[in-house]
Amino acid sequence: MRSLIIAFCLVTFLSYAAAYDPLDPNGNITIKWDVMSWTPDGYLATVTINNFQMYRHIGNPGWQLGWTWAKKEVIWSMVGAQTTQQGDCSKFKGNIPHCCEKTPTVVDLLPGVPYNQQVANCCKGGVLNAWGQDKDGSVSQFQISVGQAGTTNKTVKLPKKFTMLGPGPGYTCGPAKVVPSTNFLSTDRRRKTQALMTWNVTCTYSQFLARKYPSCCVSMSTFYNETITPCPTCSCGCEHKKNCVKSDSKILSPTKVNSRRRESSSLLHCTHHMCPVRVHWHVKVNYKDYWRVKVSITNFNYRTNYSQWTLVAQHPNLNKVTEVFSFNYKPLVPFGSINDTGMFYGQKFYNDLLMEAGPLGNVQSEVLMQKDDNTFTFRQGWAFPRKVYFNGDECRLPAPDTYPFLPNSGLKPSVSVFTVILSFVLLIFSCGIFSQF
Repeated sequence: MRSLIIAFCLVTFLSYAAAYDPLDPNGNITIKWDVMSWTPDGYLATVTINNFQMYRHIGNPGWQLGWTWAKKEVIWSMVGAQTTQQGDCSKFKGNIPHCCEKTPTVVDLLPGVPYNQQVANCCKGGVLNAWGQDKDGSVSQFQISVGQAGTTNKTVKLPKKFTMLGPGPGYTCGPAKVVPSTNFLSTDRRRKTQALMTWNVTCTYSQFLARKYPSCCVSMSTFYNETITPCPTCSCGCEHKKNCVKSDSKILSPTKVNSRRRESSSLLHCTHHMCPVRVHWHVKVNYKDYWRVKVSITNFNYRTNYSQWTLVAQHPNLNKVTEVFSFNYKPLVPFGSINDTGMFYGQKFYNDLLMEAGPLGNVQSEVLMQKDDNTFTFRQGWAFPRKVYFNGDECRLPAPDTYPFLPNSGLKPSVSVFTVILSFVLLIFSCGIFSQF
């Protein structure tokens, strides 16, 4: 009985801890409903989706927001978004609602829709950039007119069971909670108004819910050791081993790769790690007061372009980054005083798009860091990162005992063992010859 209680407590703890990211403790997606006006049978609301995650964004095909109505509400109209299903609206005569589903699913509109269907921060195909990368691009909005609902703060019932796909699984949403009404400033900033009612929904991400295996891995190398530490075998699982393709496969012709099924499935290059993305960390140069690292990101998926990608690394010497040559860099200080984590991301219109697998499926940069005399050493794998994240998901690192460590000068001879033995044999042989004279 005691073991069952311990197991239950452990599972309960892990279910909550899984959604906590120690490198981004305050990261979440907040959905805010602002009731702007009352209608004859309901209300008109502005819904705002804020991505407060520092380095995890929502890429194509974008977010999907769902919920369950508390009563028999319907959606009369929407601006800036739409539901995927209309549902059964046969009981309505005359005006037909936009959606009569009990559990509607809402998606963003695509860019280029007519202006009368747009609102501010809408129509980006559901793409939400990371808060730490692009604050302006981390917001999405739409307007919704709800009918058959309450018409006062006391009669409105909050929607339940919110769900968020971004674009796949991984997000868990809490219940809607009424919060102080949002304040709005006029364009001249001289008048303040407020929403009639406001409620928030908070959604957190868990990599364990998103996928069974990691989606990236890390390999390592150095200038002072010939050993290259590869990604661990089957780092991202080998479930797709039978469906992977080699570089000379006929299926890689442009007509087949760019088929309509492009967005529906992945097409991985055959590797021992079977990961869509590999990050390589190479210790390149050692100067007197500085050292240089080369970071490379390689895409092994023939059907996926990674736009607005992010790379996060945790290393003690990232507190003294001097220069990053080809990436943008932003330090992350999740614990206030410990500056050992940084976010790398592409430069706009240059390398912010990591192309699909092939000759162009690679981005790289070098990082120059100043040595810290109190802690600096190349021994025991110190030169390698403690954690690496790509697009918000933690990558699989090699086992610590496989790192390319600094050779031990006390054990490594200056000449090879073969040379020493050969010299010793020649010395004995020559001494034997001279003793005959």
